[in-house]
Amino acid sequence: MRSRAIYGCAGATLSAAERDFFRDTRPWGFILFARNINNPVQVRALVEELRSTVGDVAAPVLIDQEGGRVARLKPPHWGVRPPAAVFGALYRTDPEAAREATYLNARLIAHDLAGLGINVDCLPVLDVPVEGAHDIIGDRAFARDPATIIDLGKAQIEGLLDGGVLPVMKHIPGHGRAGADSHLALPRVDASAETLSASDFVTFRSLDQCPIAMTAHVVYESIDPQRPCTTSPKVIRDVIRGEIGFDGLLMSDDLSMKALDGPLSVRARAALFAGCDLALHCNGELDEMRDVASEVKELDGPALTRSARALAHLRAPGGFDAAAARARLAQLLEVGA
Repeated sequence: MRSRAIYGCAGATLSAAERDFFRDTRPWGFILFARNINNPVQVRALVEELRSTVGDVAAPVLIDQEGGRVARLKPPHWGVRPPAAVFGALYRTDPEAAREATYLNARLIAHDLAGLGINVDCLPVLDVPVEGAHDIIGDRAFARDPATIIDLGKAQIEGLLDGGVLPVMKHIPGHGRAGADSHLALPRVDASAETLSASDFVTFRSLDQCPIAMTAHVVYESIDPQRPCTTSPKVIRDVIRGEIGFDGLLMSDDLSMKALDGPLSVRARAALFAGCDLALHCNGELDEMRDVASEVKELDGPALTRSARALAHLRAPGGFDAAAARARLAQLLEVGA
C-alpha cells in the first residue's frame, strides 16, 4: 500500500539515502523541478529510478510545466511554451483559434512529458486574477474573465489527457485575489463569500471533473479567518467538496512554502486532517521529508477511491504529428499577434 504523500528529490540522480527513504515510505508519487533536470536521457533514467523504489512502473511523476515563467523543461532540449495569457489575448479576437491553440499547446506539452515518462502536469491554472493582486499568478492565468478561463482551461485539460498526462487544476478554490506570494508569506483575502462564489470559485466549479486539484495556501476571511484552505476543514468541506462539488483527488500545495508555519509534520497532519487526500512536499530536503512521513499514513478509504478514479483517466496517447502541431500552433499565434 502506498502512502498519502508526494515527494521531490534533491538532484539529477537519487542518493542511497533517498532510495532507502522512498522504498520505506512508498509515496503515492514524485515531483520534479529544474534541479532534477539536465537532459532527456538523464530525466528518463531518474523517472525510472524513482518508480523502481516503489515497485510501480506507472507511479505518478508530476511536474509544473505551464509555459512562460513556470517551466521546468527548457531549451535547448525542450521548446519554449507561451504563458496562458497569450491564449487569453487571442481569445478576445478569435475564441475558436484560441481554443485550438490552447489544445495544441497542451498536447505538445504532454508529448514532451510522456516522452520522459512524466504522467502528471500541474496545469491548468484556473485562478481569476483581479486588479491590485500580487503578480504571482499574473500571466499564468488565461484572463481576468472566468468564462475565458473556463473555455481555455477545458481545452488545456483535453490536450493533456489526449497526450497521456493527467491535469491538476490549481489553486482551488482560487489564488487570484491574493495580495502576497504564498511561497513567501500567507495571503489573506477579505472578499465576501458571495463575491468569491460569483467569481473565484466559478472556474473550478465549471471544470470540477478534472481528475486532480491542488489547494491554495490562502486564508479566505469570510469563510475561515483562522486557517488557509490547505489546512481548513471548513474550506475543503464546505467550498471545495460542497459548493464547488469537486470529488476528485485533492492534493495540497507544497507544504514547505512559507505561507504555512510550524514543523513539517504538523503541516502534513493538518492538511490531511482538513481533507486533502495527498500531502505534497517539494524541496527534496530529506530531513523535512522524514518529518512529513511521520504523519502521513497509508492511502485508504475515500482517498484511495479518488486516487483510483483519477489514475483511471490515464490513457496511451493516440497518433500525433508533433511537427504539424507546432507549425499549426505557430500559425495560430502569428495570426493573433
